[in-house]
Amino acid sequence: MTWIAILALGLASGTLSGIVGFGASIMLMPALMLAFGPREAVPIMAIAALMANFARVVVWWREVDWRANTYYCATAIPAAALGARTLLVLEPTIVEGTLGALFLGMIPARRWLLARSLRIKAWHLALVGAGIGYLSGMVASTGPVNTPFYLAYGLIKGAYLSTEALGSLCIGLTKAIVFQRLNALPPETVVRGLIVGGTLMIGSRLAKGFVLRLDARQFRALMDCLLAGAGLVLLWGAFLMPR
Repeated sequence: MTWIAILALGLASGTLSGIVGFGASIMLMPALMLAFGPREAVPIMAIAALMANFARVVVWWREVDWRANTYYCATAIPAAALGARTLLVLEPTIVEGTLGALFLGMIPARRWLLARSLRIKAWHLALVGAGIGYLSGMVASTGPVNTPFYLAYGLIKGAYLSTEALGSLCIGLTKAIVFQRLNALPPETVVRGLIVGGTLMIGSRLAKGFVLRLDARQFRALMDCLLAGAGLVLLWGAFLMPR
C-alpha cells in the first residue's frame, strides 16, 4: 500500500512538475521521508529527479536556451558537488526553513521585476547557478528558486521548462556521482529511485498538452501558486515534520 501511494503521488507530481518545472520533489519528499527516512529519501529523490528532468528535456528539446544553460551550469555543477558533500555532515533543517521563506518572498519579488520590465543577462545566471547549485546539493529541491531568474531572463513555457530541466539534470548527475562515491547510493536505493522516477517521466510527458494550452499570464499565475505551496511545505518540513 505504501508503494501504491508513492507511485500514484509520483504520477501526479510528475505531471505537475512537467507543467511548471518544479514541484515533484516537494510533493514526494514528505512521503519518501516517512517511508524510508530522511537520509535515504534525498538520494532516492535525486535519482527520480534525474529521470524527470531528462524527460522534460526530451519533450521540449527544440526550445532549450543553450547560452543560458552554459552560464548556469559553469558554476552550478561544482557548487552542487560541494553541497552534496556538505549534506552528509550538516543538519538540513535550517537550510530547508530558509528556502521555504525564500520561496514565499520570491512571489512579490518576481512581480516587482515584471512590473518594472527588468531583465537579467545570461552572465547573471552564473551567479545564480553558484548559489542554487550549492543549495541543491544539500536539499531535495531548489527548483522554485530558479523560477524568477529564468523568467526575468525572458524564458517562458517550453523554453523555460527545457532550460531549467537541463540545468537541474546536470546538477542531479553531479549529486548522484558524489553520493555514489561517498557510498550513499546502495543498490536498493538506486532501484527505489528508478521506480519513482519512472512515474515522474510518464507525468512529464502527459504535461505537454496542458502547457501548450496555457497563455503566458496563466503560466506565471500558476508559478506563483506553486511557489507559495513550495514555501509552505518546506517550512512545514523544516519545523513541524518529525525526523
